[in-house]
Amino acid sequence: MDPNELRKLCALEAMNHIHDNAIIGLGAGRNIECLIDYLSEAIKKGLVVRIVTPSTSTKELCVNKGIEVMETYLVDEIDVAFDGCGEVDEAFYASKSGGGIHTKEKLIAAMSRDYILLIDEEKFSNSLSCKYPVALEVIKDSLEYVRKSVKKIGGLPVVRKSNTKDGYTITDDGNLLIDIKFSTVENWVNLNNDLNSIAGVIGTSLFTKEVTKLIIANDSGVRVVSKI
Repeated sequence: MDPNELRKLCALEAMNHIHDNAIIGLGAGRNIECLIDYLSEAIKKGLVVRIVTPSTSTKELCVNKGIEVMETYLVDEIDVAFDGCGEVDEAFYASKSGGGIHTKEKLIAAMSRDYILLIDEEKFSNSLSCKYPVALEVIKDSLEYVRKSVKKIGGLPVVRKSNTKDGYTITDDGNLLIDIKFSTVENWVNLNNDLNSIAGVIGTSLFTKEVTKLIIANDSGVRVVSKI
């Protein structure tokens, strides 16, 4: 099935998890863009929702389509949040290193009653692999210390650089990103805890407890898998 059709399947199913007057968290990516299209049409028919998002591109798209966006710091609870990921496994461990906004995405997830990932079947695995690096957001002064600490636990750290400017990638909050490759990982929860315990680390791109549901699309249709 065409990837766009898979995205539509995910987005249509996501609409079934949205109720009137809900506060909705939205991440970034093409699945979310597709969901925004359906939200926009539903709002024209009378649906009332408000959006919080850590993504500048998602915020701009919502505003352009007439969807109300709230600042995250004004919200203490979210009814349901939707996002994508690089990979997620049967234990609901997810890797989300690509966009570099994982710290704020994790905040959205923590505030949400339901945190749902929209994916196609290829991103769903039996066990999380090491094909994607683990991204860390770190304060600038901790850079060399964090790199040294990561090497001690078997990681290969690379400071993320921008393709559009000279120097390192800077997050919206003025921090740096380190992408870490691991050849093998025996326990993702332990790894996440070890990385979070390093002084200077603000957050990791590993989601080991936040995900509550998966909406998975494939050529046969779409299914919802809930965390037990």
